[in-house]
Amino acid sequence: MTACIEKSTIVRFVERCESDLVVDTVFAGLSPRSRFLRFHSPVRALTPALRRALVPIDGERRMAVAAWCGDEPLGIARITRTGPGSADLAAAVVDTWQRRGLGRRLVTAAVGLAERAGIGELHGSVLPENRAMLELVRTTFPLALRHHDDGTIQIRIPLGSAAWTITEEDVYASLLRR
Repeated sequence: MTACIEKSTIVRFVERCESDLVVDTVFAGLSPRSRFLRFHSPVRALTPALRRALVPIDGERRMAVAAWCGDEPLGIARITRTGPGSADLAAAVVDTWQRRGLGRRLVTAAVGLAERAGIGELHGSVLPENRAMLELVRTTFPLALRHHDDGTIQIRIPLGSAAWTITEEDVYASLLRR
């Protein structure tokens, strides 16, 4: 990795023409453990099928932001629409840049992108052992709702005006499921 300090990194929208570079570089910078936490299984290589799922960015159904140090991508946060007003959120930061606040910057930028695209709710799936991501969600999205499902923690993050429609029952139910 290029010698870079946190202040010289930028987070910006990923253009269609650079999505290959971003996905390839970030994937290559993940350790086997980081790949397991991101993909919920031991992924050794970026297979053609996985590549087809990750690379296409069209700015409408699939959007992404990336963190950059010069021309080198350090992390990515992807949004994939799953229905009217909802989308899946996933993020990864190369191992050498983890635990420096880059994941929070990426996820925050992705939320802004989702809100501008009219998305009212993001959701994601996190393994219980991914403590760093769970802490990021807890501190960045205190109103996020969580529940356990088949060995994962499902997270629902209401955005915009939807964030203000969470009822006391929603919060109580989320607390009971933790």
